Amino acid sequence: MKKRTLAILIALVLLLAVVIPVAAVTDGVPDGDGHPFVGLMVAFDNSGNPQWRCSGTLLSQTIFLTAGHCTEAPAARAEVWFESDVEPLVCPRDVDGKYIPGNCYPFKGNVSGTTYTHPDYYNFAWFTHDLGVVILDTPVTTDKNGNPLTYGALPALNQLDELKKGKKGATFTSVGYGLQKAFPDAASWKDVAFKTRYVSYPFLIQINTPGFTGDFSLLLSNNHATGGTCYGDSGGPNFLGDSNVIAGVTSYGMNPTCAGTGGVYRLDQADDLEWLCTFGVGTCP
Repeated sequence: MKKRTLAILIALVLLLAVVIPVAAVTDGVPDGDGHPFVGLMVAFDNSGNPQWRCSGTLLSQTIFLTAGHCTEAPAARAEVWFESDVEPLVCPRDVDGKYIPGNCYPFKGNVSGTTYTHPDYYNFAWFTHDLGVVILDTPVTTDKNGNPLTYGALPALNQLDELKKGKKGATFTSVGYGLQKAFPDAASWKDVAFKTRYVSYPFLIQINTPGFTGDFSLLLSNNHATGGTCYGDSGGPNFLGDSNVIAGVTSYGMNPTCAGTGGVYRLDQADDLEWLCTFGVGTCP
């Protein structure tokens, strides 16, 4: 198991209630068809009430990887979309004000599934085991054009320990459906919020820092030059370089405007790889 540190108490959960109008990566660009295996999810409780939205990645035909704070109770089920632009899919209403059935946000996605959270997840220190999955009811095998999908891959055990601050190649590809820009509460009306899949290319700031990132997280850049992550990007992938290897899932931020740095929950540690292996993905340590 990891030697976890109960730090980052000021971290802000990058998770967004469905009732708040928001959406993707800050200072990034539309992803288009770049990562068709990255999706938008909405969690539902056992009574069918939508709770919040997050991002995530297919690891296989039926395993959708996301953050633990995206799958924690009262979440029990999830709807998932893989369109690059979910914005036009907002559910229409009929003349009686009832939602019209079909593929529409936030009630009906491309596929549904059951949520599971890392067994060591604890909501007081969620950032130390911030990992969850959605087991999809129906396999997802192709993109919207009918092409076979390439899925996200897990890192090797302790693979990220090789990364050092400033080391050439220590860059990442962050993908998600969160806010493009966030402002303080008094100016929140200026938030840029489309439910569109965006991509940015942050670089490594910190790794293996005692008492802060510990061995469970990374800090990546979040600025106008490199882009970064924001509310709604939680659970989305941070790929190592331009590969499909997921170094970690978007987990936390350090300020309410999503500037400066972004926190990523690492996936290269034994307890995470062992748990994911129980779902039939990755290689057991």
